[in-house]
Amino acid sequence: MGRFISGADRKQTTLFPPCVDDWIGEDNPVRVIDAFVDALDLLGLGFEGVEPAATGRPSYHPSVLLKLYIYGYLNRVQSSRRLEREADRNVELMWLVGRLVPDHKTIADFRRDNGVAIRQVCSRFVLLCREMSLLTSGSIAIDGSKFKAVNNRDRNFTKAKLARRREQIEESVTRYLAQLDTADRHQPTDVLAAKTTRLKERIAKLEGEMKRLDGLEEQMLAASDQQISLTDPDARSMATSGRGTGMVGYNVQIAVDTENHIIVTHDVTNIGNDRAQLTRMSTKTKAVLEKDQLEVVVDRGYFSGVEILASEQAGVTVTMPRPMTSEAKMAGRFGKQDFIYLPEQDAYRCPAGETLSYRYTREEGGLTLKRYWASVCANCSMKAQCTPSKERRVSRWEHEEVIEAMQLRLDANPNAMRIRRQTVEHPFGTLKARMGYTHFLTKTKPRVSTEMALHVLAYNLTRVLNIMGSKAILKAITT
Repeated sequence: MGRFISGADRKQTTLFPPCVDDWIGEDNPVRVIDAFVDALDLLGLGFEGVEPAATGRPSYHPSVLLKLYIYGYLNRVQSSRRLEREADRNVELMWLVGRLVPDHKTIADFRRDNGVAIRQVCSRFVLLCREMSLLTSGSIAIDGSKFKAVNNRDRNFTKAKLARRREQIEESVTRYLAQLDTADRHQPTDVLAAKTTRLKERIAKLEGEMKRLDGLEEQMLAASDQQISLTDPDARSMATSGRGTGMVGYNVQIAVDTENHIIVTHDVTNIGNDRAQLTRMSTKTKAVLEKDQLEVVVDRGYFSGVEILASEQAGVTVTMPRPMTSEAKMAGRFGKQDFIYLPEQDAYRCPAGETLSYRYTREEGGLTLKRYWASVCANCSMKAQCTPSKERRVSRWEHEEVIEAMQLRLDANPNAMRIRRQTVEHPFGTLKARMGYTHFLTKTKPRVSTEMALHVLAYNLTRVLNIMGSKAILKAITT
């Protein structure tokens, strides 16, 4: 082994440090976890078992199991069985939990029984970040991403899926019946009996599957969204990235500070789109930061006039691009953006310079819309570029000025969407990488929310450690 770095002899007697604390450096992150948990009011947060029972077998203090979970998620060890193994062999964990080794059932039950309190711990760390002046910018990026549930796609049913499955079964039954007819004409008697029995068993199995689908259809139609999942009842089928593909999972919403990229707040929903999430997430973020005004940037998937108006009324300034949904624009004709609104006249000016006057107001889809058009379209030289109808009509929402102001903000700050992308999409990539690009370990929305809170806490802790270092955080916790 010459000229190679040699390891120590396994049989060589070694004098280890006299105490476990000597193995843990002063800037080791486990010291931050230990100090942070010890500073929490676990009883006030709602943890069970803070006060020991007078009788029965002694239990583990909640702080021990909470430290174990935070360490596990910080180091990509989320399984209760793996945490049990790590507690028995990992020197950092031996120091952190006092060489205790809870069994995996105890570890799993702690996360299940203390979900609300664990989510509060995640919020308390965000408050600590605010106290350390890491959340002072008042500029937030919000986005949503789909995370897989433990529910397989084959165990999720919608109307379309049931119809496709029935069609497949009917095709299979038809094919098996045709094979029976063919076997009757060509197969010898001994071979025919075996094949006939096998085909009849398959047909009977498919008939049983058809009856099962009938029962599932009754449950599906009774559901509010006419969709059921058999493994995780709260998981829902969701489209992903607009490619016609999808997954069964949850839509996780996060609000990220644009300066230090800390996740201020998050939420787990089973609604497949983001259109109704803007007001709830922005107001929740504003409350966490305790700011009178907040600037929020989102992508066009959040576009909803009602949501934008509600956010503005709550003191949240929203910036996002308006989606291009104009059928006229897609057909190569003038879109609504080519018509200029004249507020003094309450009218529009078309690309040909003519005035579209106000005609009437109507309710449509819960919105109050004004309608405008001119009477000279028939003789216009640009009519072919404008409309195939008798005249071009333009609609205006009663609060359209909110949308127009939002567009002006985006025009004045063209880098806003780039900042949004680099702020909020990176945390999602990091969270999924920590999970191992796999599904949640728990079932039902409350437990998945608890699991997500631990992931977010681990992400924020890592982020703050990279920004400030362990010693600065320890100082902030103890003062």
